[in-house]
Amino acid sequence: QRLLVESGGGVVQAGGSLRLSCEASRRTFSTFSRYAMGWFRQAPGQDREFVAAIAWSGESTVYADSVKGRFTISRDNAKNTVYLQMNSLKSEDTAVYSCAVASSPYRSGSLMKSSDYAYWGQGTQVTVSS
Repeated sequence: QRLLVESGGGVVQAGGSLRLSCEASRRTFSTFSRYAMGWFRQAPGQDREFVAAIAWSGESTVYADSVKGRFTISRDNAKNTVYLQMNSLKSEDTAVYSCAVASSPYRSGSLMKSSDYAYWGQGTQVTVSS
């Protein structure tokens, strides 16, 4: 059973929008609301990079400079789901996008490092054509 399932990826023209979803297994993450969540991406031949994160409370978010003002992260704890709304997409946003669950409940801090997370989804491909 996959612990995290991403969806919503696809091919879109530059300037377009996509909304990614990541649903966490209720069996494994019955206390989903206690965990910060993050989105990362990895383009071919490049290292994985941080995109956005949201605190367990949902009250604070943080974004990579490259997506600030274009992407919005949100969560719906009733659905065990975190979202990434991506607007004004650029060709350089092309990558595999993966969601991640923080390594411990109520974890705070920057949440911008891979080491802040313990569980990862398999990812969904986003391709932006110019």
